[in-house]
Amino acid sequence: MELLRTHLSRVRIPEPTNRIYKSECCVSFDTPRSEGGLFVDLNSFLAFGKEFVGWNYEKTGNPVYLHIQQRRKPAPEDRPLKKPTLLAIGVEGGFEYQEIEYEETHNIVILPDYISLPFPSVELPEKVRLAVDAILMAEGAEWKEQLAAWTSEKKKVSAYALNLQQINSGVIVPPSGWKCCKCDKRDNLWLNLTDGMILCGRRNWDGSGGNNHAMEHYRETNYPLAVKLGTITADLEGADVFSYPEDDTVEDPLLAQHLAFFGIDFSSLQKTEMTTAERELDQNTNFDWNRIQESGQEVEPLFGPGYTGLVNLGNSCYMASTIQAIFTTRSFISRYYEHQSLKMAFAMAPSDPTLDLNMQLTKLAHGLLSGGYSFPIEENNEVKTTNSSADALEFFLHFLDHIERANAGKPELDPSRSFKFVIEERLQCPSGKVAYNKRSDYILSLNIPLHEATNKEQLEAFHRMKAQKKMEGNDIASNEIVRPRVPLEACLANFAAPEEIHDFYSSALNAKTTATKTAGLATFPDYLVLHMRKFVMEEGWVPKKLDAYIDVPDVIDISHMRSKGLQPGEEILPETGSVGENDSTQIAANEDIVSKLASMGFNYLHCQKAAINTANAGVEEAMTWLLSHMNDPDIDNPISLNSHAMDHHSVDETSVGTLVSFGFQEEVARKALKASGGDIEKATDWIFGQPEVSDCIETDASSSAVQVSDPGVPDGRGKYKLMAFVSHMGTSTHCGHYVAHVYKDGRWVIFNDSKVGASVDPPKDMGYLYFYERMAG
Repeated sequence: MELLRTHLSRVRIPEPTNRIYKSECCVSFDTPRSEGGLFVDLNSFLAFGKEFVGWNYEKTGNPVYLHIQQRRKPAPEDRPLKKPTLLAIGVEGGFEYQEIEYEETHNIVILPDYISLPFPSVELPEKVRLAVDAILMAEGAEWKEQLAAWTSEKKKVSAYALNLQQINSGVIVPPSGWKCCKCDKRDNLWLNLTDGMILCGRRNWDGSGGNNHAMEHYRETNYPLAVKLGTITADLEGADVFSYPEDDTVEDPLLAQHLAFFGIDFSSLQKTEMTTAERELDQNTNFDWNRIQESGQEVEPLFGPGYTGLVNLGNSCYMASTIQAIFTTRSFISRYYEHQSLKMAFAMAPSDPTLDLNMQLTKLAHGLLSGGYSFPIEENNEVKTTNSSADALEFFLHFLDHIERANAGKPELDPSRSFKFVIEERLQCPSGKVAYNKRSDYILSLNIPLHEATNKEQLEAFHRMKAQKKMEGNDIASNEIVRPRVPLEACLANFAAPEEIHDFYSSALNAKTTATKTAGLATFPDYLVLHMRKFVMEEGWVPKKLDAYIDVPDVIDISHMRSKGLQPGEEILPETGSVGENDSTQIAANEDIVSKLASMGFNYLHCQKAAINTANAGVEEAMTWLLSHMNDPDIDNPISLNSHAMDHHSVDETSVGTLVSFGFQEEVARKALKASGGDIEKATDWIFGQPEVSDCIETDASSSAVQVSDPGVPDGRGKYKLMAFVSHMGTSTHCGHYVAHVYKDGRWVIFNDSKVGASVDPPKDMGYLYFYERMAG
């Protein structure tokens, strides 16, 4: 105890603003449940595993620690699993989840001799007791443990239920034999509780469901509530009531009264339809979900070095799947695992290693690759879907961007460069003169040309069957759906195919004309990442997932896609002269684009920014930008003009910012806008037409500032082998679930959050991101 008193000057009582770590080691993935427990520094409030706390003592001299250990309590006898009836985890009727219980103990430990004193104890100095009490009561700064009981939001009482006006038009609803008033649908029928109209529900993304007649009726009448026929039983709480103005499933406390108005005796009705929540539960076990996750297959669990899963924090599958693919590459393994120890990274880290990217990536690499945290995972029925998260592609680009910035000036240490390559675009106007433009990127984004599908006969037969079943009022089963199968070669060919650029301003002709643009790769990366553009705009400008399979070969050769640069005999388009400063105009968001985006429920300011940042190219382009920038820290900042426009009064600062966001230097952007009268599209064409300007372009997928001429960009042969792919299931990149498949040790391995196993049937045709590794030779 006397020794502890001599160290009281090194003990701090945490304040509310202090970050306290008590759930996970800051240099490893040790927790209080690990062997040896966790040691919390009573001066810095950083936590360390038993193997690493000595490093902190050597580095800081802090000797006093709170030692937290959690030991597993004996588990109760196993209970038989019940079939879930509710989309929930850990609640009655939901997926079985039995939380393991732990007993927690605390001690005060003094280094370097690891002298242990029990806590709580009245003999401990008051300063130590206050410090430990504050630590134990505080919320940990680490990720907060996901609640074991998760369920869909409980239904709220509709604001329209209590004062619902019902129209007495003599409608009496029979107990069965219902049919849509506007079509022949006999299922998925909704009774409008105002006028008694029976109409079919919404059309699903795959063509199933209804014909949107119930929704159209609401738009015509504004009658707010409808109940799904077939879900009404004596237990009215289970009835599916939907509020159109509230756009949600709701509770109608007067439902019995509202049903009786139309002569419905709910006590005698039997359930014949699934509720919306039950359909959502059923979606979690449908054909595509099962196939991507390889559900039902006897997947052999794998564990050990390189076979470590990542726990889903509730909406982190997009990160987990991408990380698993990235840390299979030699560049990342070498940088953060083979050539950098945890002790080396900790020694180089600042006082708070949790804020150091190099330290945390080294921690992540050692956690994934060492095998020290890899254990077999018991199978359970848990289904975790992403309700609101980022896109795996966005995370991939964001992740590499941060790594590139952290290694600025040290290209030999930057593993992100193994993904970087240069795209060269060639523009030719009718004069025969050409312009070249280069930009760097981390991903090759490919359109999916559905007209190149190889199963057109099967598709035609499917559409005939679908039309027939629709006439009969029947739905298509999920395993009957036929999807287009498009070869990856067709997607690559589409990227390189000539494209017409209309309204191109030719400095050779001094007029607008139609130019031809082609694209190729000036360099081939060590790792080629292909992004499949699976999300398109449907009628009504609704973003939907493109329902298609991609036939992906294990080996591809893109040597023919290498660009050749300026060829002998080609003549560069001349530089155009500047125009008068009074000719410039300010760019503004196209109101038609903004209104269409706003009608989908997006923030009006965000819609304006989307239109401006895509140069008013169209709703689809603006939608793509908006979905990719919804989490930008400045997305809610007002649109304003830069104050130094006084020196450049002929140039709209918003237009300058837009061109800069495209990757052009500010000086080049100003010059182009002056030369094109302030029109962004003309300015872009002008830049592409100036060979000396092209050399100044700084652009890549993640907005980094690395020159395309940077010699650090790798290059080599164009033959690649598939090494990993990330699949997505769900109707949007911002919801659903992501899974990774990685080729390891001569076999495909599935990484489904914390579950790791030998893949039986890897769904290569359902990938969203494909990772290819350059073949040696």
